[in-house]
Amino acid sequence: MDRELGLRRGVESRLEFIEFRLFWEGHVNRSDLVEVFGVSINQASTDLNRYLGLAEANMVYDKSARTYVRSSSFSPVFLKPDAGQYLAQLRSLSDGVIAADDGWIGSLPSFACAPTPARGVSPKILRATVTAIKRHEAIEVFYQSMSSPEPAWRWIEPHALVFDGFRWHARAHCPRSGAFKDFVLSRIAETRASKSTEAAGSADREWEEQVELKIAPHPELSAGQRKAIELDYGMEAGVTTITVRRALLYYALKRLGLDTDPAARRPQDQQIVLLNAAEIRSGERAGGTSEAEGAQYA
Repeated sequence: MDRELGLRRGVESRLEFIEFRLFWEGHVNRSDLVEVFGVSINQASTDLNRYLGLAEANMVYDKSARTYVRSSSFSPVFLKPDAGQYLAQLRSLSDGVIAADDGWIGSLPSFACAPTPARGVSPKILRATVTAIKRHEAIEVFYQSMSSPEPAWRWIEPHALVFDGFRWHARAHCPRSGAFKDFVLSRIAETRASKSTEAAGSADREWEEQVELKIAPHPELSAGQRKAIELDYGMEAGVTTITVRRALLYYALKRLGLDTDPAARRPQDQQIVLLNAAEIRSGERAGGTSEAEGAQYA
C-alpha cells in the first residue's frame, strides 16, 4: 500500500506508527511522533494530516483530550495488526535488547518474562563469523569443545547462524571430522586467521532438507482441553504443521517437549503429540543420522 502511494520510507514508518498507536493504544498525538522519531512539531502535524488524508475514517480529534482517537470505523491501511509483533517488543524490552523509548508501545502493560541466562557472544567473534559466512571463508577459532578438556585452535567453515531457542550457533563444516556441526558462538574465545574454502553450505544435507512436524493435541485430553491446545497452536481440524530444517530438528523437538516418549508425562503436561514420528525416524535412518547426531554439537 505505502509503496503504491509513492511515500518515502521515513514517511511510511511514521504513518505505520500512527496506525500502530491507534490500534493498540486508541489514541495518538504530535508529541508521540516527536518523541519516537525526533521530528519537529510541524512535521508531526504534517504526518497526522497526511494520515487523515489517506485514512480519514480511522481517527477523529478529541478536543477535550487534545489528541486524535481511534474511530469506531477504524480499519488498518498501512499495517496488519500483529499480536506477535507487540509481544516481541515486550520480550525485547524484558531482555534489554531495546529501551522503552525505542519501542512503539506507548503505555506499557504490566508484564514479566521468564529469565534466560545471558549468553556472552563477543561482538568481534560474531562479526568475524558473519564475515566468513558472507565471504564463503574458513576461520580459525580458539574453541572450547565439550569433548575436550581444554580449548584449542581449529578451523571451521561457517555457512549460517542458528538459534536453538536458547543459544546462537555457527552452522559450519568441520574439516577435522569432515562433518557439518553446530559451534556455540559463546564458546569461541578468539579468531586469528581466515582463508578461502571449498566447502559449500549446499553440501550440508541436513541444512538443506526440510522436515514437516505434524502436531496434534494429546488424545487423552478432554474435549475442552484439546480445543484449548488447538487454539494455542493455531491448529486447523485438530492438526498443525511446523516446518523445520532437519539440522534444527533436535532443537525443535526438544523445545516442543517431543523429544521423549509422550507416555512419560501426564497428558496435561505433555499436551501435544507428534503424529508423524515414525516418518521422521524413517527419514533419519535414510540419512544415516540420529536425532542427537543431527544436532552435531561441537
